[in-house]
Amino acid sequence: MASFGIWVLTIFLAFQSGYGFYLPGSYPHKYKVGDPLSVKVNSLTSIDTEMPFSYYSLPFCKPAEGVKDSAENLGELLMGDRIENSPYRFKMYTNETLIFLCQSGKLSADEFKLLKERIDEMYQVNLILDNLPAIRYTVKEGFVSRWTGYPIGVKFQDMYYVFNHLKFKVLVHKYEETNVARVMGTGDAVDVFPSGGKGGSDVPGYMVVGFEVIPCSVMHNGNVVKDLKMYDKYPSEIKCDTTTVTVPIKEGEPIVFTYEVAFEESDIKWPSRWDAYLKMEGSKVHWFSILNSLMVITFLAGIVLVIFLRTVRRDLTRYEELDKEAQAQMNEELSGWKLVVGDVFRAPSHPALLCIMVGDGVQILGMGVVTILFAALGFMSPASRGTLITGMLFFYMILGIAAGYVAVRLWRTIGCGDHKGWASVAWKAACFFPGIAFLILTILNFLLWGSHSTGAIPFSLFVILLLLWFCISVPLTLVGGYFGAKAPHIEYPVRTNQIPREIPAQKYPSWLLVLGAGTLPFGTLFIELFFIMSSIWMGRVYYVFGFLLIVMVLLVVVCAEVSLVLTYMHLCVEDWKWWWKSFFASGSVAIYIFLYSVNYLIFDLKSLSGPVSATLYLGYSLFMVLAIMLATGTIGFLSSFWFVHYLFSSVKLD
Repeated sequence: MASFGIWVLTIFLAFQSGYGFYLPGSYPHKYKVGDPLSVKVNSLTSIDTEMPFSYYSLPFCKPAEGVKDSAENLGELLMGDRIENSPYRFKMYTNETLIFLCQSGKLSADEFKLLKERIDEMYQVNLILDNLPAIRYTVKEGFVSRWTGYPIGVKFQDMYYVFNHLKFKVLVHKYEETNVARVMGTGDAVDVFPSGGKGGSDVPGYMVVGFEVIPCSVMHNGNVVKDLKMYDKYPSEIKCDTTTVTVPIKEGEPIVFTYEVAFEESDIKWPSRWDAYLKMEGSKVHWFSILNSLMVITFLAGIVLVIFLRTVRRDLTRYEELDKEAQAQMNEELSGWKLVVGDVFRAPSHPALLCIMVGDGVQILGMGVVTILFAALGFMSPASRGTLITGMLFFYMILGIAAGYVAVRLWRTIGCGDHKGWASVAWKAACFFPGIAFLILTILNFLLWGSHSTGAIPFSLFVILLLLWFCISVPLTLVGGYFGAKAPHIEYPVRTNQIPREIPAQKYPSWLLVLGAGTLPFGTLFIELFFIMSSIWMGRVYYVFGFLLIVMVLLVVVCAEVSLVLTYMHLCVEDWKWWWKSFFASGSVAIYIFLYSVNYLIFDLKSLSGPVSATLYLGYSLFMVLAIMLATGTIGFLSSFWFVHYLFSSVKLD
């Protein structure tokens, strides 16, 4: 509660002072000239393998005080981030050149082989300064590209070169005094806002607003550095030329590492310092495509809705305008959906499984909506590593109450109020989706463990996840099931006949239409899906959560409409088995998403190498597709259930 009060006070004061406040991410840090700045290292990553590895798994320089893990949250560990301290040290607004870092030991056969493999697999080094990843600019044919991190090395004419000299540029912005009061921060934020006014300090302060790196391969004299210690001055000039590589790595020979740093004052203000990472190439084209897609889908969904409402309303209006004698005569000559009045609420096959899947779908859908809403408001920005995954886990566990409630209440509705078996349904709802997720993640984790990747979930974290599942999620689901058992079940408006009505032979398989219905929901999200896939597998920063929220709302509307239309069409041809078909009418979008994932693997991830990487990709895609199927299927089923209940309660058929 204290931290919440600090947030409210800070935002209020920021608005009162007339300055915008950067809500998400981290606190602004003010540094005086000469204050130490620490550079951190994250896992080595590559879009070729999608398997992160520890920075210190390669023969790089280690800090004098030893390697220490930085504070990490659950989401960072699950994403494979391993943030550690590094030997790179800067002093605020103090330019330094010719800094000797270290000389590695003589490369063993294993180290030499591993370096070559990592260079071949295009692994990137990821450095972090004041929570900003190092960014690298490249110019090709007059076009400037931005990249986060820099490659370990390069292969040229069958020789391997390591980038052993780094040229850093740190962009800083002079702190602008405001009338914002001093607020105590948390964690490593000592002075969030310095006090202004007459009592303020005259010493100028600066904030880090940019972190750029230029890697070079430089020839060093091994004999000269023998007596040098870390951070000593390198005795000769170092020329950093990005167009040439000078010294290849060889087995049995050491590597000398050096760096230089220059500070530059910038007009970029602290709230805008992430713009360079978010405004990646082609963003305007993608924004236009998303907007265009949303307009088309909204128009198409509107047409479907209007046609559908007019058709049903005409049926009901015509029936209600008849007098009682005409209605009695009409009842004898019923056709279409009116003929299945005695079977429309007949219990479906595998009712417990349907209840469990709908309950889990409500839980996943609720988690998605709440998480995206918080992210769109700025509470889960890219600057806060791991908060998105952590938030998703938290909301998923809390919404176990909704899963248990919906699953048990639907179970009692199908059983016409019978309480028998509700605890079993609630228990299975608590274990169905998480159980499948744990199975997939465990198999993939064994592959990552075997590859010694930092993407592997540590055993201790596995235990924590199991404890969260069985100590929080399962009990909350059972509590929700208890409330669902106590709540009144939904009563059917018509009686169900003892003998089921025979379904007439259809001209075409009904499941074919159900599977094809998923194309319309897929059309609402396939462009946004490209952004999400690029963020996950291409290392790009995803930030358009506002658009994602709009797309999700559209997806919910379209899934409901598609399922309603399909259910009505099946009832019109006297097919009363609508329960599962309404679920998969909208849930079938998952099939197209999985096919899109395969297409993305073949055409966009051409360089993905090795069966392990492909298995990881397909495994995570399967996990994502299962969650989407449950969420979208639940939307379709619940909307169809409401429609069928409303339709048959609007007309009295005996």
